[in-house]
Amino acid sequence: MSTEQSHTSPVGGKSPLGPPTTVSYDQWKLRALLGFAGFYLFVYMGRFALWPAAPVIREDLGFTHVEIGIINASLLWGFGLGDLVHGRMAEAYGLRLWVMLGAISTSVFAFITSFATDIWTFAIPWGLAGFVNASAWAPGISLITQWWPRTQRGRAMGVTGLAAGGAMLTMWLVTGWVASEWGWRAAFRYPPLLIAVAGIVYFLVVRDRPADVGLEPYEEDPDSYTGRAEAVSAEQLKGFGPYKLLMTNWRFVAASHVKGLENVVRYGLTTWVPLYYFEEGGLSIESTVLVTVALPVGYLTAPLVSGYISDKFLGSRRRPMTLASAFISAAILVVIAFAPADNEFLGAFLLLIGGFAMSLTLIAATAVDIGGRHMAATASGVLDAHGYLYAGAQALIFSVILDASGSPWEIVFISMAGVRLLSAGIIWRVRI
Repeated sequence: MSTEQSHTSPVGGKSPLGPPTTVSYDQWKLRALLGFAGFYLFVYMGRFALWPAAPVIREDLGFTHVEIGIINASLLWGFGLGDLVHGRMAEAYGLRLWVMLGAISTSVFAFITSFATDIWTFAIPWGLAGFVNASAWAPGISLITQWWPRTQRGRAMGVTGLAAGGAMLTMWLVTGWVASEWGWRAAFRYPPLLIAVAGIVYFLVVRDRPADVGLEPYEEDPDSYTGRAEAVSAEQLKGFGPYKLLMTNWRFVAASHVKGLENVVRYGLTTWVPLYYFEEGGLSIESTVLVTVALPVGYLTAPLVSGYISDKFLGSRRRPMTLASAFISAAILVVIAFAPADNEFLGAFLLLIGGFAMSLTLIAATAVDIGGRHMAATASGVLDAHGYLYAGAQALIFSVILDASGSPWEIVFISMAGVRLLSAGIIWRVRI
């Protein structure tokens, strides 16, 4: 059945999951997309709560910059390790099931972390929270890929990027507010409970694949790069086969390192700008939250624009938007390095533009396009694992620079700008 037919024809057969259904393909694919977007709005409360609460935690437990960096690295590397396994496991045992289990587990480990008294009672459960939280991403992206073909996937990934930006904004506001009003422990205990609830709702409203509700899957153009990727044999997809296919594809490997370099800056900013404006600018915790919330607002607003431009005007090519993201954000980082930290309005404006520029990237869609729907979860997970490997490294490297050299914040932001230009040089070679 053609893509167009399967997208509009209602089905009057018996679903393997329940009674006969007359819901069309379009309705189910919107459920897949909007269900994930709604769920993801709550995910960051159990992954990144440390960032807006860091000034309060540092004051309460007396952590150094290096100790904050170690705790961040444990979370980020835990997430990266989870990325390596959850995508493949979800392909074997169920995409939506794996998302739900990870959501519930995240709430549990975030709650345990709230009882921390020193660096290790903080870092260990927080790292485990990162590991289980990783199951929220790659399986969810794969589920969307089962319903949305490549020619429409840029817009679908734009919606997921919007959800990720919304998740960052929601977390920043809720966690920052709870931490400032009732302390950081409350911020780690109660907002993360929403993740478990959202994960259960997600499990109930979506299905993994069209076949699960008696619908036929879409067809990719067999001559496209994605179509050729989906022509691999069932034998090649067994066991560790998807890892071998992806890691011997130089385009995928290059895209993975671009993702890593992107995360040096994306999570470098979210890790350090609250401390930068709190310490260097002398702002209160309330003012720091208000200034730095501009960063997730920027993350929120760009993905839909980027995905729409890619699918509508660029023939679903992802590289031009990723290049634009790199060049614009590099320029903003240079300005941040030399702008006065005590200027709240200028700081908020720069973070807004910088966050917007960072989220113009379409590297996540690039990885799924390369892997095709059969390896979408594995591809998304391995790509994201590179991102969190690099993100954890920046947490340690920049913390050592800050502690050892008297907080040279200009070096941190100039280094980030250089990283953005390096990622542009790499993605220039990935022409798909």
